[in-house]
Order: sequence, then structure tokens, then C-alpha cells
Amino acid sequence: MHVIVVYDTAVERNPRILRTCRKYLHHVQRSVFEGQVSPAQLRRFQAEVETLLDLSYDNVIVYTFPPGTTPIRHTWGAAEPAPTDIL
Repeated sequence: MHVIVVYDTAVERNPRILRTCRKYLHHVQRSVFEGQVSPAQLRRFQAEVETLLDLSYDNVIVYTFPPGTTPIRHTWGAAEPAPTDIL
């Protein structure tokens, strides 16, 4: 399934959340990630992220698109350069 993740966390937790997101998804923009994951990968990702969050402050939004659907991304403004750290 296609997944888009957006997060807003305290500065001290940003690096850990960023590293965890990069394990599963492509870095699109500051705190935005997207990519294809299996349901099992999504559950593992959720479990890892939840251990890092302060639930009284941090927020993570996950948009999931069922298999067979393809989201269409429109970008306005300056395009982000392609990530160079994807293996």
C-alpha cells in the first residue's frame, strides 16, 4: 500500500523520528515521507515510532492508500531536490 507520513515532534526527538522514517519510506520534504509498505511493515513502523513519541506533544499523521489506488502528487513552488541518501 502507498503511505504518506507527516510528523511534528519536539526538536530533540526529530533526529530519531527522521531515522526511523528513512528506514521504511522516502524522504520527500522536511517532515514528510512517502512510499510503498506492506501491512506488516506499517505495523513495525508504527510500533517503532510510538516508542519515540511524547504523546502529550508529538503528532504523526499517516495517510494510507489501498492497493490498486495510486495517489497523484501535485507540487507547487520550488521543487525539492531528489534525495541522495536512498540506497
